[in-house]
Amino acid sequence: MQTATLHSIEARQQPAFLSFTPLALETRPAVDTAAAAYYLSRRPQTLRGWACLENGPLRPIRIMGRLAWNVAEIRRLLGVSA
Repeated sequence: MQTATLHSIEARQQPAFLSFTPLALETRPAVDTAAAAYYLSRRPQTLRGWACLENGPLRPIRIMGRLAWNVAEIRRLLGVSA
């Protein structure tokens, strides 16, 4: 007998477990799109759209074809001190 597991749409769209350093404790100069989206309370696809259309409040740094988001700019945008 085979059983099927049904999952909600939300469970399928989100990774099982992601853990991010609190923004106040972040020491890296730049973070990846997933971390930046978490800090800004946006979906990663929104940040990718900002990068593509160059119309968002932040501009990413492109490193070897990948997007990196400046932590100082994220803090400035959110009004959080370092």
